[in-house]
Amino acid sequence: MLKSRWFQILCSLGLEFWLPLPLLGLAFWVGSGFLMDGILSRTHQTTKYLKVDSQLVQPNKTVASIEAEINEYQGISRVKVKTNSSVLKELKFEFAITEFNQLEAAISQELGLPIEEIRKLMQIKQKTNSDKQ
Repeated sequence: MLKSRWFQILCSLGLEFWLPLPLLGLAFWVGSGFLMDGILSRTHQTTKYLKVDSQLVQPNKTVASIEAEINEYQGISRVKVKTNSSVLKELKFEFAITEFNQLEAAISQELGLPIEEIRKLMQIKQKTNSDKQ
């Protein structure tokens, strides 16, 4: 009779539902810990590789002018290329070249234009030892 009275009290409080919840929570916590440990300790060997095209696609640019500043004192040349493109307005290059013919060839190679077109568009400013900055 004593057992049935306690059982009736537990049933009235709803404890037959609430008492197993902490045990169920503990079981999920331990189970998820083992699952996460297994996932994180796996070795990740990627079987899929990204293929990259080695040729860079440059935006279509039309060269409007080329301004070169040769600084013999520092041994460098700074080149500013202005384009007619709406995306790319200006390019800046710096070369460790002070000789005019080599500079033309370097610009031609960088822009992918023939040297004759570079000569038409190029304006040169030359700095010497007397023009130190």
